[in-house]
Amino acid sequence: MNILIVIIIFISMEGATWLIHKYIMHGFLWILHRDHHDHSNNGFLEKNDYFFVIFALPTIALMYYGSLENYNYLFYIGLGIMLYGVAYFFVHDIFIHQRFKFLSKTKNRYFLALRRAHKQHHKHLGKEEGECFGFLYVPIKYFNMYSEKEK
Repeated sequence: MNILIVIIIFISMEGATWLIHKYIMHGFLWILHRDHHDHSNNGFLEKNDYFFVIFALPTIALMYYGSLENYNYLFYIGLGIMLYGVAYFFVHDIFIHQRFKFLSKTKNRYFLALRRAHKQHHKHLGKEEGECFGFLYVPIKYFNMYSEKEK
């Protein structure tokens, strides 16, 4: 049952990420997210990196309080969120934005489509008129771009 909780939460985080990204990060917390789009930061870190802390705090709390109660469902909810955060870091920061020069060359259609969808999101430097607010879900039109190239 606990593994099912982790899987459901991990999958649910895609919807939560879309909502948070569209309405919070591109809304009232745009002040923290802006430098991720316009690259106005100086140095390796961005204000946008505060979101790692913002999302980590409730995750840590869920895992901590769940562990106090014999690793109840709260722990596994936190674990699902944490695993999504780890996936986000590797895919978004390392693969897509190349913050560490690693995994830069791929022929995998899913990863190419994912990178293209994210590029579409970043073509808008302002907080309005964005698209592709999700993270792991890729609209089919981006897959089709790479299917046609293979033919």
